[in-house]
Amino acid sequence: MSSVELRHLRTLVALRDTGSMVEAAERVFLTQSALSHQIKDLENRLGSALFIRKTRPVRFTTAGRRLLKLADEVLPRVHSAEQDVGRIAGGESGRIYMAIECHSCFEWLLPAINEYREHWPDVELDIASGFHFAPLPALARGDLDLVITADPLDDQGLAYVPLFSYEAQLAVAREHDLVERPWIEPGDLADETLICYPVDRSRLDVFTSFLDPAGVEPARVRNAELTTMMVQLVASGRGVACLPNWALHEYRQRDYLVVKSLGEEGVWPTLYAAVRSDQAEAAFIQGFVDVAKQTCFRDLVGIVTAEV
Repeated sequence: MSSVELRHLRTLVALRDTGSMVEAAERVFLTQSALSHQIKDLENRLGSALFIRKTRPVRFTTAGRRLLKLADEVLPRVHSAEQDVGRIAGGESGRIYMAIECHSCFEWLLPAINEYREHWPDVELDIASGFHFAPLPALARGDLDLVITADPLDDQGLAYVPLFSYEAQLAVAREHDLVERPWIEPGDLADETLICYPVDRSRLDVFTSFLDPAGVEPARVRNAELTTMMVQLVASGRGVACLPNWALHEYRQRDYLVVKSLGEEGVWPTLYAAVRSDQAEAAFIQGFVDVAKQTCFRDLVGIVTAEV
């Protein structure tokens, strides 16, 4: 056991602040006899007197002043840590280290993060950069705390909170032959250059929900990192691209391109906030989900409430 404990530091601070053994004992909820015994025990452990007896106000020795300096450094930090732990236990504070599997989600995510920080200032929040790792396994390991994804994994340790559903639509140039079609069939893309984000095709709705079930391959696949780059390529007639309806709304309004549904009913993925199951009920996690939903339904055109 360490010679100096937190209770000793609190006792010495009380003795300094009150100037008397009687008042110090009242402050730390001890009898005067118990307080005297505690200090004497500490002095025996340290081999040094801590204050000069029978002085009022109390005069501390060099050893006593050194412990008071320690108390002034340590006790505020302990108090702050206790408050932080209390907020964490109450769901008011914590860490959200997140990753985004949806390239086009930055459009709404950054405003949502700014708004969340205003309401939850005690939560440490940051975004993992890049797409060079598997976010959902990292979430399950505890390396991440939240992942924005449209591709849930079957993992009992993870919980998926639906944010919204959206239509995955095909963007084509205004002069493209497909403009005349009421909707797009899988076979219509067999001779097309399909412009996609640089991710595995298993994470692209145009493949998993549209082309692969029909056994259709596009003539060519071309990658582009940014939504604006994809739109420019489409508008200039160098391919077609599948993007969320809300991401295409602005370009459609400006008549840069034409948007078509994939199939008569359309393809409607759902975007989720994935979290570990043991944190799903935490107030600061639910607070982020609530802010994200409010921001999205306020700012994004064409999204709908996800069916649970």
